[in-house]
Parts: sequence; C-alpha cells; structure tokens
Amino acid sequence: MEIIMPSLERDLNDTRGYYESGKTKEASWRESQLKGLRRFLIEKQEDIMNALMHDLGKHQLEAFRDEIGTLIKTLNLALKSLKHWMSGKKAALPQLALLTSAEIVPEPLGVVLIISSWNFPFGISLEPLIGAVAAGNAAVLKPSELSPACSSLLASNLSTYLDNKAIKVIQGGPKETQQLLEQRWDKIFFTGSAHVGKIVMSAAVKHLTPVTLELGGKCPAVVDSLSSSWNIEVAVKRIIVGKYGACAGQACIAIDYVLVEKVYCFKLVELMKVWIKKMFGENPQQSKTIAKIVNKHHFSRLKNLLADKKVKESVIYGGSMDEQNL
Repeated sequence: MEIIMPSLERDLNDTRGYYESGKTKEASWRESQLKGLRRFLIEKQEDIMNALMHDLGKHQLEAFRDEIGTLIKTLNLALKSLKHWMSGKKAALPQLALLTSAEIVPEPLGVVLIISSWNFPFGISLEPLIGAVAAGNAAVLKPSELSPACSSLLASNLSTYLDNKAIKVIQGGPKETQQLLEQRWDKIFFTGSAHVGKIVMSAAVKHLTPVTLELGGKCPAVVDSLSSSWNIEVAVKRIIVGKYGACAGQACIAIDYVLVEKVYCFKLVELMKVWIKKMFGENPQQSKTIAKIVNKHHFSRLKNLLADKKVKESVIYGGSMDEQNL
C-alpha cells in the first residue's frame, strides 16, 4: 500500500486540477463522455456479456436486460435531457426584491468517488458515473474485486472511451478501498452492505463529504388477493422471476419472502413448484438461465443458513446444492 500511495495522491491531485480548470463543466465535454460510455456498451457488448458470464454466470438475456440495456436507456435519457438539466431555474423572490430576478444554477460538486458492488458490476458502476458526468464532475470508480473479470474490463477499456484526465478506474480490495476513503472527496456514492456503509460514512465525516449509501434490505412480495386463476398464475410467475431472475436472488430487489392470505398459501406454494419446473426444468442446477452464487464464501453463508434446524425442517421444495459449480 505504501508504495502506491504517492502515485494515488498524485493522480487524484491531477484529477482535481483538471476539474478545477473548468473543462468538465462544458456541455460539449459532458456530451462527449456520455456518448463515449454508450459506444463502450455497444462496441464491447460481447466482452461485457462474457465477463458477466465468467464472474456471475449471467445469461446473455439477463446481462442485456439488467445491465447493458438499462445503461443505454439511461444514457439516451441523459443525452436528451442534458441541456435542460444544465439550465438555470427561476427562483421566487420576496416582494422587497420586486425589480430584481434570480435563478438557481446547477453546479457540479467536484471530484466524486464511486464504490460499486459485484452483483451488477456494470449497472451499479456506470449508473452513478452517468449521473456524475452529466452533472459535470470528475470521477474515480472503484469496482468490486469480487467480480474480477468485470472490474478488469472496466479498468482496461474505459480510458479508451472516456477522458482519462477526469475519469479513472482503480482496482483493488479492501486495502485499496480504505486508501481511497482516506482521501478528500466532494461526493461519495457507495453501493454495498450496511457494515461497509458505516465505514464509508465514518471516513466521509472527517471531510464533511456528502454521501449516498445504496444498501441492502428486505424485499417482500405481498399477495393480498388471488381472485382468479389468471391472477394467481401471473403472481406466481412474477414472484419466481423476481426471486431468481436478478443475479440468482443476490440483489436487494430480489424477493426474499412472500406475505399471503392464509387461505391461498397452499395453492400459491403448489403453483410455485409447477412454475419453477416449467421455467428452469426438472433440475434447476443445470439451467442456463439462472446465474451462479458469486463465490464460495457466499455459498458457505447460504449453506449455513439452510443448515439451521428450523430452516431445514421448513424446506418443502428443492434444497439441493452444488458447491463445485456454485
């Protein structure tokens, strides 16, 4: 760590100096960076899909739906709205200022640190980067070390498509992240666990840095009425896709439990069994449309949860596992 510390500080000073030159505030610069990101997603689409398959076992359709496609859509919106977002907005004034006018002019914050998660390595990395660039900021992106192929792809390619003086990608693990947090930032955007979120927030307090924390949480599905066979079929399919369709359930938006009227509980469970087979086959472990668990550490954590006596006794379908293939 000590060896690379001077280099990191020098790079960040250069980035801050470039931001302070005013270059990133220009509409033409912002537009060129957004278009560069879009070109990256289009031209490197196959490489992105391969990296997602390597790290997470994501099917190409899932990769495009949840990462590439949504990012392109966001970029199109940003390019379409950029002029409006940059425009000043008239501000209301008291009567004492009758002969004057005022407007609120949006200004970039400065140099932004983005620390992203592994479950959507491109989406969670580039969505906040799009916002930072559109607002005229310089940015340093720290992708997750738990998705190494995706992290490497971002680090080795973004400099080709973006202004490397203002936008940098730094790879590494917890030590490198800690080193980054010791620096002064104008904004930190973090996605991950509450445990690490507390570390990020504590580091930001030293410099009074504003922070956005995107943390995990519970995500129930509420089924309050199953009045017809069509409604219950739709509900069941959406629950299954909502659980397994997003990175094999490794997402804060993946359904983790269902609240349902007791009278419909048995029917709901039986239909879920039927539709799991229809969607993923007799042996879901062989399905090509379900992503894999990210690594053996997370696999062991899930395995230990299933080993709990109360949990083990409550399993009514499935329950098998394949530690070799995650």
